[in-house]
Amino acid sequence: MKAVGYRKSLPIEDQDALFDFETAKPEPKGRDIRVAVKAISANPVDYKVRKRSAPPEGETKILGYDAAGVVEAVGPDVTLFKPGDEVFYAGSILRQGTNAEFHLVDERIVGNRPKSLSFAQAAALPLTSITAWELLFDRLGAVPGKSIDPRTLLITGGAGGVGSILIQLARRLTGLTVVATATRPESRKWCLDLGAHAVIDHGKPMKEQIEKLKLPPVALVASLTFTDQHYKSIAEFMAPQGRFGLIDDPPEFTMSTFKGKAISVHWESMFTRSSFQTPDMIAQHHLLNDVADLIDKGVLRTTLDQTFGTINAANLKRAHALLESGKSRGKIVLEGW
Repeated sequence: MKAVGYRKSLPIEDQDALFDFETAKPEPKGRDIRVAVKAISANPVDYKVRKRSAPPEGETKILGYDAAGVVEAVGPDVTLFKPGDEVFYAGSILRQGTNAEFHLVDERIVGNRPKSLSFAQAAALPLTSITAWELLFDRLGAVPGKSIDPRTLLITGGAGGVGSILIQLARRLTGLTVVATATRPESRKWCLDLGAHAVIDHGKPMKEQIEKLKLPPVALVASLTFTDQHYKSIAEFMAPQGRFGLIDDPPEFTMSTFKGKAISVHWESMFTRSSFQTPDMIAQHHLLNDVADLIDKGVLRTTLDQTFGTINAANLKRAHALLESGKSRGKIVLEGW
């Protein structure tokens, strides 16, 4: 089968940072299904792993976590899917990735593809949907349901992949007031179109901007990027006993900043359930099916922003470069071989 991989952690401009190669088609065992990959999307985790985690000498690592495709074969213990089913999912960080024609994935972290979306549109959603859903409901404790919630949720980096779905989930499924941050005019418009009540500029002092809006207290924060640059200023205007959630890897982060206000800090990693085979691992199967249902009902929409052509090393290098620049909006998708 065709695949895209790397052997050494190299700058994306390097010829061998990512390369096309062929490898054996994997065989499903246990609860694994083998998916014929039709479309993938790129995420910041792809380039972070590429830069930080070189495979063992002589081995080639395949990146990629988001995928949409068709089940081609199933392991002996599979009960949720059969060959021919169309699926979408985000894979496991401990296994070979989705930048391959065929991919093995545990059925418990796979959902049925939204019927109203193409493979490309569906591939944009899994990783960011799981991250946003778990962050909002499992970590920050937001209450699903449209009853009035007298709190504000602040989402830093609202125009990115996770922010783009988190804005929608919070606006459509909760009664929270939703404020996103963005610096560029096109990113501000993107956030407002997705449903944010207001957008502020995280390149300027945020406290004054929040105070001018005269909104309910900022009790929940989803810090999606550059947490180290913003968390101290955010702590100044957060409500006492609030919840601060983050998904990035800040080089500097002092928990005691939040102690005086008894603000709890919550980490979100959507790979936790698959990495540790948690008893509730199948929750991601149900979560993705719920997202597909909300998409098909018109409650949520895909966050696909750009399509970079077929799945190959040259196009994936372009995707990595754009993600590393920090100027991407929504999701970048590649489709077909």
